[in-house]
Amino acid sequence: MTDWQEIEKEYYMPAFTRIPVTLVRGEGMKVWDDAGKEYLDFVAGIAVNVLGHCHPALTAAICEQAGTLLHTSCLYYTTPQLMLAELLVRNSALDKVFFCNSGAEANEGALKLARQYGKHKLAGANEIITTFNSFHGRTLMTLAATGQPKFQEPYKPMPGGFINVEYNNIEAIKKATSKKTCAIMLEPIQGEGGVNMAAADYFKQVRSWCDEKSVLLILDEIQTGMGRIGPLFGYELYGIEPDIMTLAKGLGGGFPIGAFMAKDAASVFEAGDHGSTFGGNPLACAAGYAVLKYILDNDVLTQAREVAYHLAYKLEQMKTQFDFVTEVRGSGLLIAMQFNRDIAAHVLNACMSEGLLVNKLKPNAIRFVPPLIVSKSDVDVATNILYKVLSNIKTEKGQ
Repeated sequence: MTDWQEIEKEYYMPAFTRIPVTLVRGEGMKVWDDAGKEYLDFVAGIAVNVLGHCHPALTAAICEQAGTLLHTSCLYYTTPQLMLAELLVRNSALDKVFFCNSGAEANEGALKLARQYGKHKLAGANEIITTFNSFHGRTLMTLAATGQPKFQEPYKPMPGGFINVEYNNIEAIKKATSKKTCAIMLEPIQGEGGVNMAAADYFKQVRSWCDEKSVLLILDEIQTGMGRIGPLFGYELYGIEPDIMTLAKGLGGGFPIGAFMAKDAASVFEAGDHGSTFGGNPLACAAGYAVLKYILDNDVLTQAREVAYHLAYKLEQMKTQFDFVTEVRGSGLLIAMQFNRDIAAHVLNACMSEGLLVNKLKPNAIRFVPPLIVSKSDVDVATNILYKVLSNIKTEKGQ
């Protein structure tokens, strides 16, 4: 059997800390490695595969479009792009959309749009307030926006124009706001930063402050969008509407696509202000349209919310059974389990040995982001494996 992990060492830049498994096939909630071992997938490509692996509706749409038209550039009109644009706008609070290829590109475009707005509407204001423990992407601009110095350190000096403040602290935002501020950029839930939740009224307070100061509210919904935390978009959870919203991850169900959307008042780009050779290509947009249409037509979110309650209940039970589990937090199918010591890697590897894929969020926390099609029986299988793993840890530590 080919040793793919050795081939990676020879040919691929060592930018990742890989988990020692080579996945070769997927179907629904399951994936298989090159040795034929089966895994129940509660990572879903890091919150990407919202319809699971190789869903028939998505696969059919990709195959049909691949045999019709792959790429034209944005010099021409294409029907998949405009069909997806219409579907997104009609099912959101935003008015216009621009398609790109990733979450980082979506955030990059949103930041450019905000600065353009500041130039035209706010006397040249160009500073953007973000929060500590945020994560907005890997480009230099989005790294500068990200409130985690560990990601920025290798690439300093970073682009300027960003101020980081404490998340879930409206007073910190008010203090940081000045005449230079053009926008405030937040995640409805900080996914990569730890699945950190805000107080119920935080986003309403931020929305009111943005209105008072005439600055834009950008919501990074790369991870929380497409039904991940309950409603179709995370802003619905808090009863507000953003001026700009970014999407990626679940939008293509596994096919690379990103988007940023804006209210008409914030949609200040003119011809030539932004572009992308591959952004909004027919194949990616056909995939995105198939995913969103399936979610809407088949009431996927109702089932996902019901299963999410079941998952949260099961995990909360374990919190009462194991002293080293200190917290279970999150919303919908974005949930973290926190430990009182750095055992996340051990838990991940032990779960994988038992046929369950989970995500190490931090050294002392794991994350569950399964496909939205996950069932209660899938949750039962997953939590039974996790219970076994945690029980073994308790026995090993003599607790």
